[in-house]
Amino acid sequence: MICSLKQPGVSFSCSDVVLRRKQSNPFQSSFLLPCIPKGKAERSLVSVHKPLHLSSPSKKISTLNLPSVNPRGNSIRCEAFEADRSNIEASAPSEAAKRLKIGIYFATWWALNVVFNIYNKKVLNAYPYPWLTSTLSLACGSLMMLISWATRIVEAPKTDFEFWKTLVPVAVAHTIGHVAATVSMSKVAVSFTHIIKSGEPAFSVLVSRFLLGESFPVPVYLSLVPIIGGCALAAVTELNFNMTGFMGAMISNLAFVFRNIFSKRGMKGKSVSGMNYYACLSILSLLILAPFAVAVEGPQMWAAGWQTALSQIGPQFVWWVAAQSVFYHLYNQVSYMSLDEISPLTFSVGNTMKRISVIVSSIIIFHTPVQPINALGAAIAIFGTFLYSQAKQ
Repeated sequence: MICSLKQPGVSFSCSDVVLRRKQSNPFQSSFLLPCIPKGKAERSLVSVHKPLHLSSPSKKISTLNLPSVNPRGNSIRCEAFEADRSNIEASAPSEAAKRLKIGIYFATWWALNVVFNIYNKKVLNAYPYPWLTSTLSLACGSLMMLISWATRIVEAPKTDFEFWKTLVPVAVAHTIGHVAATVSMSKVAVSFTHIIKSGEPAFSVLVSRFLLGESFPVPVYLSLVPIIGGCALAAVTELNFNMTGFMGAMISNLAFVFRNIFSKRGMKGKSVSGMNYYACLSILSLLILAPFAVAVEGPQMWAAGWQTALSQIGPQFVWWVAAQSVFYHLYNQVSYMSLDEISPLTFSVGNTMKRISVIVSSIIIFHTPVQPINALGAAIAIFGTFLYSQAKQ
């Protein structure tokens, strides 16, 4: 056989360099590199720092596409060349590119969430109807996705009756959590709502332990101590404490825990992307919420409140309502899309950092009075949430 090995500046060709053993299958062969003569070991003709690729003039050698044997049947011409490092690096995304992608996801997620909370609070201050506000958020997102599917900007998901059946409990829990959080923010400061909502891991552990029978390592239980203690300290020292707002945040925590549990159980084996999954969830939640919103508040209250808000705020109030509805859908959509790209641990850390950004920005924008002891409680609770995310993994 004939083999030629090439390197930058070094090349050689020789016969009988590649040996083929006689086997039943003429295409099964073992390849041996030539031995380097003694005394010349300090200069190797073949680099061991770069991978070598074998190829034939017409076809690449692989297990599925072998080079053809010439008519004489006793020689195959091969060429070995060093892989170009730049090509290898270009074929696989670098670690820096992955980190940049995750960073973009997090930055977008946090920014959209901050904008939503700001406009949502502005709307609720001028228009205290959380049931309608929650309904508009879901309606806007549902309309956006239906248009995207109809225009084929986004590929519509392939669903069946079983998919929607398993989505019902998820949508019920999502609806309760969404409305409860909006009711909370209509009564108390945004920062206080998110401080209480940082205690969601405690609800997750307690529900999983006592209702599902799951057990956790000791560090997970220990991480609940600063979470519960920090939330309690922040609640006791909150200057604008309101029981309805406090209970709304607590109910939201419990509802979202059940939403996550139902979602994990119902979506096993389903091939729906994060974007389309949340779109389907929004549509079903809208159908569930709309009748209750009409029954609790009603069109007459909405019309009267709308006229009052327009007279006090002006036409920009309409922009506030549209913005809070659009940004609610966008931030939730990005969070679900993030789950397709990052690990649960990274997502938990990102969710913790998201609450910090919302709390700090809302305090600055709305000039929320915060006592040092209240800030300490918030810091303890958020730090406990971070410890929980570490211990859970």
